[in-house]
Amino acid sequence: MAETKLSVITASTAAPDPFDLDSLRLSQSFTETAGVKKLLRTVPVHKPSPQDFVRVQPSEEYRGDFPMIELKDEREEYIVARPRVGELAGELVVKTLFTAINRQGVVFLWPVRLPDPDGRQMEWHRSMREAAEISMDRWTRVKANKSLGAYEMTVAEGVMSDPVWPEVSFQELIKLAFRDRLITTTDHPVIKRLRGLG
Repeated sequence: MAETKLSVITASTAAPDPFDLDSLRLSQSFTETAGVKKLLRTVPVHKPSPQDFVRVQPSEEYRGDFPMIELKDEREEYIVARPRVGELAGELVVKTLFTAINRQGVVFLWPVRLPDPDGRQMEWHRSMREAAEISMDRWTRVKANKSLGAYEMTVAEGVMSDPVWPEVSFQELIKLAFRDRLITTTDHPVIKRLRGLG
């Protein structure tokens, strides 16, 4: 009896184990409790990777139509400022920029071409717009199918959590994405190049 009593007393007065895993493991909410906030400094402009499931911000405040010039070889997009649109009409196309995010939390702007002024639209552009619209409600993967002549969409079958959108305005996203790619004058290097002047 005395031995049992002694062991109970010893166990209750022993110091806590410094290697107790519950006290060492990092909690899942560490970034919230540590006061850490990821800064958004780069916003790519491109269509989704065929391997990525993506979502599109459903709010109308996070998309807009812009006059743009695309350099296909470099895969670069430029926004043309409104005062230059008339002078550069033959060089530009109009695209909707959708705010999108992939499963890794990378925010990007997804450009989708609008129909021509006469209403004609290639099936590639129509199916891409449809994919962006479907992605507002569901995680979607978009892949080009050359035999079909359009993009194919695959929606995630499993339950995936909703995306965590950054607390940044659409204007700020545009500013980050196009800080070096805004055409405000006809002296811009891209315009000179397109006109054979550079």
